[in-house]
Amino acid sequence: VQLQASGGGLVQAGGSLRLSCAASGRTSSNRATVWVRQAPGKEREIVATINWSTTYYADSVKGRFTIYRDDAKNTVYLQMNNLKPGDTAVYYCAAGGPFTTAQEMGAMSPSDFGPWGQGTLVTVSS
Repeated sequence: VQLQASGGGLVQAGGSLRLSCAASGRTSSNRATVWVRQAPGKEREIVATINWSTTYYADSVKGRFTIYRDDAKNTVYLQMNNLKPGDTAVYYCAAGGPFTTAQEMGAMSPSDFGPWGQGTLVTVSS
C-alpha cells in the first residue's frame, strides 16, 4: 500500500504547516509510519516516526514537530511549528516496521521503509 503526502507550501520562518499522509488502500494499524525529507543535493533523512502511541523525532525537529495519527481517517499528520529555512525540503511518508520503541525507530534508515509516493514540497523563507 502506498502512502501519499500532502499539505506542503510556502511559509515564512517561524510559521506552521500541517502535512497529511493518507493511504491509497487498506493499511495495517500495526505498521509504523515515517516522515522523511530530502533537501536539494542532500540524502533523505528521517524526521519523525510513529507506531501505535510510540514516537521518534530527529534531534533537528524535537520540540517543533509533532507526529500523530487519526485512525478514523487512516491518516498520519506531521504538525510543523516554528519552521526554519533549514526545514525546506520535499517531505515523504511511508510505512515500515512494526517497531516497539523509540530507540528502535531511531536506528532505522529511510531504506527500511517503503514504498515511497510523491512527496510534498515545503519551502520556508527567511
